[in-house]
Amino acid sequence: MKKILIINGHPNKDSYCSALAEAYKEGISAQHAEIKEIRISELNFEPNLKFGYQKRIELEPDLLQAQEKIKWADHLVWVHPVWWGGLPALLKGFIDRVFLPGFAFQYRENSVWWDKLLTGKTAHIITTLDQPGWYYALVYGKPSTNQLKRSTLKFCGIKPVKVTYVGIIKNSSDEQRAKWLLKIKRLGSKLR
Repeated sequence: MKKILIINGHPNKDSYCSALAEAYKEGISAQHAEIKEIRISELNFEPNLKFGYQKRIELEPDLLQAQEKIKWADHLVWVHPVWWGGLPALLKGFIDRVFLPGFAFQYRENSVWWDKLLTGKTAHIITTLDQPGWYYALVYGKPSTNQLKRSTLKFCGIKPVKVTYVGIIKNSSDEQRAKWLLKIKRLGSKLR
């Protein structure tokens, strides 16, 4: 039985991203899979890695639970908006605090190489935009996707990582949003 972890990275629990995460979850429920969730908006943690990697900050209970869920999962589904071309600050802080050396990766002594400690997992990024996905890729080079997919998940050994862009969200109709929810529900039903 596949173990799916849905990570909702929107800081507003009543956002459209929450509806997308719920639609994906509804789709999965038709499959034989176990589902767990992380709603970053509900976690109690300091998002600022204020000492960088020079001094360890003890992980709050919510972040320790998040690490356990990530270890447990076979497939991670990330749902988040794109703001200013990147990830919301709270989601970035979550990644900074959770994806630590010794948990997600480990640098090798006297080497430029590292061990990928989350190998064997796959992921799917579902992200909302206020522009077409092709425009975001062509004009801006899809910085949030590169950051999460390549610089974080693949760096830690998670692959393949699929990406689904949802938008243009700004000024979208209720009818269009309902269509996107159905699309995401179908993705969930196929475990993609």
